Amino acid sequence: MLDKILSGRKLILASASPRRKELLAGLGVNFAIDTGNTFEEVIPDALPYPQVPEYMAKGKSHGFHRPLQSDEIIITADTMVLCEDEIMGKPKDREDAVRMIEKLQDNTHTVYTGVCIRSLEKEVSFTVATDVRFGNLTPDEISYYIDTCKPFDKAGAYGVQEWIGYAAIKGIEGSYFNVVGLPVHRLYHELKNF
Repeated sequence: MLDKILSGRKLILASASPRRKELLAGLGVNFAIDTGNTFEEVIPDALPYPQVPEYMAKGKSHGFHRPLQSDEIIITADTMVLCEDEIMGKPKDREDAVRMIEKLQDNTHTVYTGVCIRSLEKEVSFTVATDVRFGNLTPDEISYYIDTCKPFDKAGAYGVQEWIGYAAIKGIEGSYFNVVGLPVHRLYHELKNF
């Protein structure tokens, strides 16, 4: 469907995330991956938390390592986990991953993904928010998850599509795919109208 709509345009996903690659492929569209970037990921102090992912996605778009060609459309994204006013990025180490998962337990947190779609003529950006309710895990279960799935490349130290999603997530309000890393429903409609 999208290939027909975007006929004559080349789509670029500027992300190294295997999950984003898989989700975009699920829309049945051809695209290339190009992760070359010069953007420095620094958050301005006064920026409200919910605006951070969209700011980052725009920064990644404009930090793309080369000028876009006239027939290209670039997609960039950034996902953030926010729990009790703490931005949970990727864990620094195993201890940090344990700390994050312990904080998420018996709690609701919000996953924000900011997306930027840009061509030479046009730019659209948006943020999608999803609330995730976690149940309780024992220390042994937390260790099992971290040692088995090694979630060190994931914001909040977890992947909803992994064991922890089956065992600990009590509910999701909003887009499941947004928690995985790309709000594909919204992206599909934005690309259709692009």
